[in-house]
Amino acid sequence: MSTAPRSEPAPLPPSSPPAATRAYGADPAQVYDVRLPPPGVIPLHATVLVVHGGFWRAAYDRAHAEPEARAFAEAGYTVAVAEYRRVGMPGGGVPGTLDDVRGVITAVLADPELPQPVVLVGHSAGGHLVTWAAAQPWIAEGHPGGVAGAVALAGVVDLGAADRMQLGDGAARAFVGSDAGSAAWAAADPMSSHPRVPVRLIWGDEDDVVPAAVGDAYLAQARAAGADVRSEVIRGADHFALIDPTAPAFRSVLATVHALLP
Repeated sequence: MSTAPRSEPAPLPPSSPPAATRAYGADPAQVYDVRLPPPGVIPLHATVLVVHGGFWRAAYDRAHAEPEARAFAEAGYTVAVAEYRRVGMPGGGVPGTLDDVRGVITAVLADPELPQPVVLVGHSAGGHLVTWAAAQPWIAEGHPGGVAGAVALAGVVDLGAADRMQLGDGAARAFVGSDAGSAAWAAADPMSSHPRVPVRLIWGDEDDVVPAAVGDAYLAQARAAGADVRSEVIRGADHFALIDPTAPAFRSVLATVHALLP
């Protein structure tokens, strides 16, 4: 029996508190949680930085990323779960959200308790944010090789495509704060530049929230430029299966993250 694709996260199971919550700025949203491998798990010398989705809107916070964060920790990774200012919050949207992404990546790379390399993992709007970050000149500044790559799970990697498809009821325009073609739009769109670290795109073929077609032009453009970008479409997976540790699709996510490590 097939299950209807999910367009909302599943209810959260009870969660243990993170090992620490650290600030990377003065705003209450400028924080990241740290989760460590549990006792008995051999730690890997790497950190996964999780960036949650929710179409960049204030209604969605890092709480719904807790199951995937715990699963990464149980697989041996040190995990940092980023929060950031979002649309509907003071400073949210472009450029504030992008500034926060730079801020949290910089803080994680500078945190002496978080091992390197770091793999960026973002879901939906978080997939947009990690893919955008992967193309920024500062991604390797001060920490050459510190970021091993970015994994976008159903990522909104092409703002123009998202706008044409009206994903999230106009979420892309609300996030940028202007129409397509503006300077702010270009600055925020992963389509405007090529990644400087490897990027992996993972999609579910039953995703009706951010379908795989959103990544077609990004993938073609990046490959034409010689960038290290690969895409995988998982049969039977919907939008939230990619961050659900109980779903078969999550095994592919774990394998993709591990393959980026040196």
